[in-house]
Amino acid sequence: MKSKYLVPVLCIACAAQHLFAQRQLKNIPDPSPDLQREQFELADGFEINLFASDPQLAKPIQMNFDARGRLWVASSEVYPQIEPGQVANDKVLILDDRNSDGTADSTVVFAEGLLIPTGVLPGDGGCYVANSTELLHMADTDDDGKADNARVVLSGFGTEDTHHILHTLRWGPGCSLYMNQSIYIHSHIETPWGIKRLNAGGIWQFRPETLELDVFARGWVNTWGTHFNQYGATFATDGAGGEGINYAVPGASYATAYGASRILRGLNPGSPKHCGLEILHSPNLPEDWQESFITNDFRGHRVCRFVVEEDGAGYTSREQQELIKSSHVAFRPIDIKMGPDGAIYIADWY
Repeated sequence: MKSKYLVPVLCIACAAQHLFAQRQLKNIPDPSPDLQREQFELADGFEINLFASDPQLAKPIQMNFDARGRLWVASSEVYPQIEPGQVANDKVLILDDRNSDGTADSTVVFAEGLLIPTGVLPGDGGCYVANSTELLHMADTDDDGKADNARVVLSGFGTEDTHHILHTLRWGPGCSLYMNQSIYIHSHIETPWGIKRLNAGGIWQFRPETLELDVFARGWVNTWGTHFNQYGATFATDGAGGEGINYAVPGASYATAYGASRILRGLNPGSPKHCGLEILHSPNLPEDWQESFITNDFRGHRVCRFVVEEDGAGYTSREQQELIKSSHVAFRPIDIKMGPDGAIYIADWY
């Protein structure tokens, strides 16, 4: 009997009309997660189920788990821009599968009144939120499940293009917080250590305990995913640059446009554009999938897998069979995380 590996999908149905309208289709189909599930092609041994969907959440942009196994989601109804006179009421949500049946049975609005939050990361007694020009820390001080304290940690991040504003937060080595911004953004951040600037794309490194902020690496077009292997080496994906997996060397510069000079290239030149990045570690997965890099080709309606190996002072990357691919054009995976239950969670902007 074949083993089965669970891949819950955080699926959103209400955004389908917006996505199909961008393709100028006259007949926009009704959103149907069941129809979409029928059109998935999975790698051998995997199965998939719907973890959460509209109306539990809208437009999930980033997600991260906390130490209690709850899934925190940055959700924006006004993305990509707020209309004149419209009230900003985007949210941070907490999804919880309390009976461990693979489906979220509790949804809590932890914070609301936000404007296009593009990153959320639990930590330090609450969560960090990338909220347009600011990095916030939000906390629940009376234990009612809702944030009642919001503190501006950093401000001055650019907002020239909401596709590129501060986003995708992740904890890294040394308890540093890593954040991305993309090519059309100009940020000037005042800190106790001086003004820090990043004009165009790159990865920020922030130490919350000392408020030290540095540019970890510069370049790329739309860095949308950062991760670290077991040795602390840093990797990134680019949602517009098309270089597959990037080995992100501290202090290095990467191309911000085709033909531009760079210190380093991505590991998969000519590869499609990817967003989100996770490295697999799970006793639920087969041995040959351990340490695999998985990321989303949202334009190609795929979740891709790469094997990354050491090569001298650097790394090589080889693409493998997809984890998921779909013939349904509404499948738009944008974030991916390993859950504490050993399953793989995918945020699908359906």
